[in-house]
Amino acid sequence: MINYTINVSDLEYFLLVLTRISMFISVAPLYGQRGIPNRVKIGFSFFVAVLIYGTIPDKTPLDYNTVWGYAAIVLREGMTGLLIGFAANMATTIVAFAGRIIDMETGMSMANLVDPTTHQQESISGVLYQYVITLILIITGLHRYLITALAQTFILIPINKAVFDSTKLLDSIVTFLNDYIMLGFRICLPVFAVMLLLNAILGIMTKLAPQMNMFSVGMQLKVLVGLSTLFITVGMLPIVGDMISGEIRKMMVVFVNAMT
Repeated sequence: MINYTINVSDLEYFLLVLTRISMFISVAPLYGQRGIPNRVKIGFSFFVAVLIYGTIPDKTPLDYNTVWGYAAIVLREGMTGLLIGFAANMATTIVAFAGRIIDMETGMSMANLVDPTTHQQESISGVLYQYVITLILIITGLHRYLITALAQTFILIPINKAVFDSTKLLDSIVTFLNDYIMLGFRICLPVFAVMLLLNAILGIMTKLAPQMNMFSVGMQLKVLVGLSTLFITVGMLPIVGDMISGEIRKMMVVFVNAMT
């Protein structure tokens, strides 16, 4: 029979660790997908909390007097976990942004489908890139990095020591928006360049042969050339995966620095 006892102060500290971890797991990429059952997320959060709790070197006693004081600490830890997970999850939206631009250029913007992981209307190219990049991130070990980085946050941001500086957080959002546009256009640049060249050729053909209906011909050519370009550039997806992985790491560091 297992007989394990824990005092109240240690239990309170463990619950705060569990709060930050569970909030991070609920919104983090790979772990926070809607296809994962909530029971699995809760069980995994508890298991990770048990492991990380034993690695925290300095368990400073909590400074509160009433239940409302402890509730305020819980809210602070929950917000800390949400912001760190949100910082990591923001970078994954870059792929969907690039997919919308690709579909708009190739004439497939009207052909949307429901992404089962988000229950939202997404473009075909965006969903394709999203699943391929997710597999690449798993293969490269991003899921291990997220848990390792989360454990390091308890050293950089001890329990009840998070500082929510609105100026630093706003600067972090602006930094992400800059990378969001730049990386999105870098991902869709091959298709965008080919479509620009095709439009120039169609414009010249319109002047040379005005009797031809270039509108109907151009729509079919755009779809054919766009799909061919996606097929040819599929070897660049590992590079895209490295870009997204680097952006996830960068944004987590930026948001953690904004709360220290």
